[in-house]
Amino acid sequence: MGSGPADARPTFPPLLRQISQLLLWVLVALLLRWTVVEPRWIPSGSMLPTLQLQDRVLVEKLSPRFGAGLRPGSIVVFHPPEPLRDAGYDPRSALIKRVVAVAGDRVEVRQGQLWRNGQLADPDWAREPMAYDLAPFVVPAGDLLVLGDNRNASLDSHLWGPLPEHELIGTAIWRYWPPARFGPIRFSPADDGDPP
Repeated sequence: MGSGPADARPTFPPLLRQISQLLLWVLVALLLRWTVVEPRWIPSGSMLPTLQLQDRVLVEKLSPRFGAGLRPGSIVVFHPPEPLRDAGYDPRSALIKRVVAVAGDRVEVRQGQLWRNGQLADPDWAREPMAYDLAPFVVPAGDLLVLGDNRNASLDSHLWGPLPEHELIGTAIWRYWPPARFGPIRFSPADDGDPP
């Protein structure tokens, strides 16, 4: 028995099997990224100090698709709403902000503080008092009010209005980089002891 074509045949099926397994894992990974969870990075300081520039987070995408109600405190990732697209934002880009009010909530900003349904929002997650006012209004059905934690340096709902829920990509749930801050993204400062 020499080293002919018959000797090469036994190695081909295992190689083919390995390639098909690799392709299956790639397909599963892509399917998960498109439908369940995807990585994102923080490009701006609008969410300081909660999220730092260049932090990497995982975004859970099922809740918005299945209509799971978001509550104030959730940190959401979304496509630019129409006013930002009209101003030249790439519709494929993504922004990240905190939900501070949901449909039906009456909100306002006065004297540097956020009020929700006639009460001072507690917590309101702001890095510092807001340097602007927002006239009282009710968040419309199907919308959210989203603000950056670094309110005075955030391009958010106080400038372009409520966020339509259909623009949501998902909810930021886990910070995986840098390793020193690895862990879940909390709703409130009381959850993890960090400053608001």
